[in-house]
Amino acid sequence: MAKKLAILGSTGSIGQSTLEIVRRHPDRFKIIALAAGRNKDLFKRQIKEFKPKVISLTDAKDINELKLDLSYKPKSYYGDDGLLETATCGVDLVVSALVGASGLAPTLAAIKAKKDIALANKEVLVMAGGLVMKEVKKNKINLLPIDSEHSAIFQSLVGHKKGDIKRLILTASGGPFLNLPIEKLSDITHEQALNHPKWKMGKKVTIDSATLMNKGLEVIEAMWLFDMLPEKIGVHIHPQSVVHSMVEYIDGSIVAQLGPTDMKGPISYALTYPDERIDCGIGSLDLCKMDKLTFMEPDKDRFPALRLAYEAIKTGGVMPAVLNAADEVAVEAFLEKKIKFTDITEIVEDTMEKYRSQKPEARSQNKKSKIQRSAPSTSQLEEILEADKCARELAKEIVKKISNRQ
Repeated sequence: MAKKLAILGSTGSIGQSTLEIVRRHPDRFKIIALAAGRNKDLFKRQIKEFKPKVISLTDAKDINELKLDLSYKPKSYYGDDGLLETATCGVDLVVSALVGASGLAPTLAAIKAKKDIALANKEVLVMAGGLVMKEVKKNKINLLPIDSEHSAIFQSLVGHKKGDIKRLILTASGGPFLNLPIEKLSDITHEQALNHPKWKMGKKVTIDSATLMNKGLEVIEAMWLFDMLPEKIGVHIHPQSVVHSMVEYIDGSIVAQLGPTDMKGPISYALTYPDERIDCGIGSLDLCKMDKLTFMEPDKDRFPALRLAYEAIKTGGVMPAVLNAADEVAVEAFLEKKIKFTDITEIVEDTMEKYRSQKPEARSQNKKSKIQRSAPSTSQLEEILEADKCARELAKEIVKKISNRQ
């Protein structure tokens, strides 16, 4: 029987790759629901091809116009309510591929509705990892990572005991500016920052890759996903992007997952889990034609975003949500050419500090060296969303001041 799928973010890069796999295996998968943002032209083509029973767009006007051009009548929704309807309809698996904080509420709703989750939206665990994993265990569902790094770790853990793990090693390409002199980083244009040397991704993720914020967010995600202390999660720069991540065990063994730089690999693994793997249209990785594979420690001066992520973990509570919200605002401002590339992490750091000054309870209570992994004190979605809102307002104020100076 075909597995019934809902895709949140069907017009994004992950959504489109997921639909490519469905096209190759129509006997294995059935599209039941699709949700997207504002790309209504692509969304219309997807609907006409896959004929889902449930559809949703951001704006009511767009969805109403779209319905007039369809030969059948799916259930149609819009806005935040539409995402919730899409995430909780009659499916086996929800592909959570929205960008940013918008994916939290629908993904959490899907978990509570006992749907398995294929997670590409790392912000879900960054913002509310404690709350989300509590619901995952309570509802006994599978939370399957689509991020290439977390999928690699997930695959490298199969057949091993958690007690045997020494550390997790997330790999990072280093982005397009790995070897650019630090004094030239402030002159980077958004066109240059969007030119990733290895991966084809959405704009937000591509910019985060250039600042290495994506790796900081992934450390937080891995902490919750694999129930691992952050001091046992390391980051290695690996420019070739062949080794997608590794697990080191206490006997000195390192198990790694290698593959081409194509997101259809981790997507297909999540779609078929725990069944056998499928051909997802990726070519073979020819190791004999490769040059050397190199690894190095991240330069803390070049990539301050990684430090900020560990600081957010140390503070605990809602601070990871503050980190994420500030980064979303800063990246958007950079893409709109309001700030410089180097302003992104400065805005995030200033937002975190301002939030701490306004919310004394947000300051770290940790007196020991061991990093905390505390969830919000009330473990409530409202607390997290309130912190997200406050951080966005603070970050926008900082952006405005910076843009006025330039």
